[in-house]
Parts: sequence; C-alpha cells; structure tokens
Amino acid sequence: MNNREIRILVVNPNTTASMTEKIRASAESVRGAGTRIAAVNPSEGPPSIEGHFDEAMCLPGLLREVQAGEAAGYDGFVVACFDDTGIGACREIATGPVVGICEAAMHAASMISTSFSVVTTLPRSVPIIERLAVEYGMERRLRRVRAADIPVLALEEEGGGARERVRDEVALAIEQDGCEAVILGCAGMADLTAWLSEETGVPVIDGVVAGVKMIEALVGAGFKTSKIGAYAAPIPK
Repeated sequence: MNNREIRILVVNPNTTASMTEKIRASAESVRGAGTRIAAVNPSEGPPSIEGHFDEAMCLPGLLREVQAGEAAGYDGFVVACFDDTGIGACREIATGPVVGICEAAMHAASMISTSFSVVTTLPRSVPIIERLAVEYGMERRLRRVRAADIPVLALEEEGGGARERVRDEVALAIEQDGCEAVILGCAGMADLTAWLSEETGVPVIDGVVAGVKMIEALVGAGFKTSKIGAYAAPIPK
C-alpha cells in the first residue's frame, strides 16, 4: 500500500473554473511524491455556494463528479466547499474516504491549537458553519465565526480589496477572540494561507490542504469508507 500511487479527486461543487484551478494549485502544493491530484467542477449548477439554496442546487453536479471519480478508481475524495455540502451522500457513493474541508480544517486546528476562529465570506454562512462545529464536536474549541462580508466570487477579482478584507478580519479574530489559530472558511481563499500566516504570525489553515493530507493519511493506512449502516451504497431505485 505504501508504495502505491494515491489518486485523489478534489471536487469544487460550484461551476467557477478559476476557483477550481486555485483549489487545484493549493492541493498540488502539499501532495506527497506518490500522490496524484485531479480537480474538477460540475458543468451545471451555481457559480458559487452561498446559503442553503445554493447547496441544494449544486448537489446533482457534485454527486455526478464523485460517481465518475469512483468509476475511474480514485482512492479518495475532497469536497472543496466549506459548507461540507453533500458529504454523507458522497460517502455512500465512494469506496475510499471522503472529507469535507470544514471538518478537515477543524480537526487540524484542534491538533495544533486549543482554540480557533473561522473567517468566512458572507454573514449568511455563519450559522451554517456554527452548526457544523457542533456536529463535529468542535463547539468548545470554536471562538467565533466571522464574516468578511464579501461575495465568494469577489475572491476571484484582482484588485477588488477582498483579500485585504479577509486579512483585516483575521487580525480581528486574533485580537478580539483570543484564538490561537484561524481557519479560512471558503475554498476560494486557498491562495491566501501562506500570506496570512506570515502577516499574522499564527497558523492560518486552508481546508483544501488539510483535506488532501488527511486523505493521503487515511488511504496510506488502508482505511476505506464503512459500508455497514449510514454510508452503505445507495439503494437501487
């Protein structure tokens, strides 16, 4: 197993190809020598995921991409949306492990700090992320979920000031929340991680990076998704 190539499919559930490329570059930057990364997005669905409606609308395209990846023999999957959209359904499809970038980032933060805050895009994402923290048992570690109040697609615009607003919110999280680490609550922020860590002096965590490294570890250990119970294969209908 350890000498075998690991193939990871990273799925951006929205249709914005420029964001998928940014996500791919982030994943490629940390992959192990024996790991191969592919990054894809659906051809149909919302161009960004901002709220429950967008989550629902992206699911058919996301599930088709995971089904295609399973048929192609990928060893594991990263769903690159911080709402951890459709993770349960993806795990029913996949033989190998599937991780969402929120769950991966929160677990990573809990291993290198005693507390963390999350900086996301719009205020409407705050309750979604707070709910996920409770679901993952991380509510005691989570200091606060903050919104930089920028649309997701603003992160794709050069010179629009989005990255500076994220930086300012990260600085406030450190100053006001007393957190020891900061998680970036959007896959579209993946390219800001190194810059923000250097600017602030605290660990700034990108869920795409955390997700890729966790899949490498799980696959390398020979672990697969349990098919007894909740993640059993979908019932043919």
